[in-house]
Amino acid sequence: MVGLLLAAGGGRRMGRPKALIEVGGERLVDRGVRTLRDGGCAKVLVVTGAAEVDVPGAEIVRNDAWQTGMGSSLKAGLAALPDECEAVVVALVDQPDVTAEAVRRLVAAHARGAEIAVATYAGEPRNPVLFAREHVRDVAASARGDRGARAFLRARPELVTPVACDDVASPADLDTPADLAAYRRRA
Repeated sequence: MVGLLLAAGGGRRMGRPKALIEVGGERLVDRGVRTLRDGGCAKVLVVTGAAEVDVPGAEIVRNDAWQTGMGSSLKAGLAALPDECEAVVVALVDQPDVTAEAVRRLVAAHARGAEIAVATYAGEPRNPVLFAREHVRDVAASARGDRGARAFLRARPELVTPVACDDVASPADLDTPADLAAYRRRA
């Protein structure tokens, strides 16, 4: 199992790249890598772009087209998957309340036969998302702008296994300084 952490954005609304933001003494990028590893991903790729980021224990994939949106980061990361990768868990760097348990649930769903497993919160699909290898090419082809895999998932709902993660995680993302301040007060 490979983890893919999308961390290339410049954080326009945040005023700085989110990957470098620290919460609880840990950068969001390091937290994301740890979450994927603890969730069962033997290898973790981190897609970078706006900021040069060195991440111990992860392989860096550079996305020079990061300004075009998350879709280009997803494509770059999927293109870098090792040949032996049977499935990939895609996570976003700005969702610090996604937990290793949520990742483990996706991995377990795949072990039970799910081709695509999507974390849900109050029944709504969000991140992280697991894709079996056979769908990687189509997911990459559908990724555009800031939409990532959304078009592919909507076009192929019969392949999607929803995995409830409400009780172990939250998809809340940190987009603005106010979001970050509120998160730090809660943490």
